[in-house]
Amino acid sequence: MEAWAIDWRELLMTTALHTVRTLRLDRFPRITGPAHPFNDYFKGFDKVEAVHRIFGEKTEQVLRDLKVEFTWAGGYMGVNSTNGHLMVSSKYLNKGDRADIYLDVIHELVHVKQFMEGKELFDSHYSYTERPTEIEAYRHAVEEARRLGWSDAKIFNYLKTEWMSEKELERLASTVNVNCRQSQNIQKHA
Repeated sequence: MEAWAIDWRELLMTTALHTVRTLRLDRFPRITGPAHPFNDYFKGFDKVEAVHRIFGEKTEQVLRDLKVEFTWAGGYMGVNSTNGHLMVSSKYLNKGDRADIYLDVIHELVHVKQFMEGKELFDSHYSYTERPTEIEAYRHAVEEARRLGWSDAKIFNYLKTEWMSEKELERLASTVNVNCRQSQNIQKHA
């Protein structure tokens, strides 16, 4: 399988974000701007069935209360483990693939729910691709991708990230029932 290009600055910032999240550093919010209402930037998610499957009857209230912090750092998006805010890379939001962003929001909203339930989002006892919170979030994103008509090959390529080895990617794909044999060499977030 062909390797995908990695911007070393993006990888460095992504690694730094994961380290900060894992260590739960109090200074983490300083790399973000002020918090904004989720609904101001992500309109219509209260009408999305996949989001209703996550939050149920509390969907509108959760999204109304959810805050978004835009970060100048690289990466994509994540959930701040100290306050439950959605953190979004401004660069990714402006230049990323819209379908990937949509699925990433679904994925991260699962983490918001997990945060609300008091779950450990970044349990270091597990690798990223074996962490129960990640598997649950990826299952929701994959389910929505299938509803959108995506092939296993397209979903497999959506799952690719810079911090996963090919073996980890294949393990995650298998865990969330995505056939990795059908994968194509399409670059995620190109």
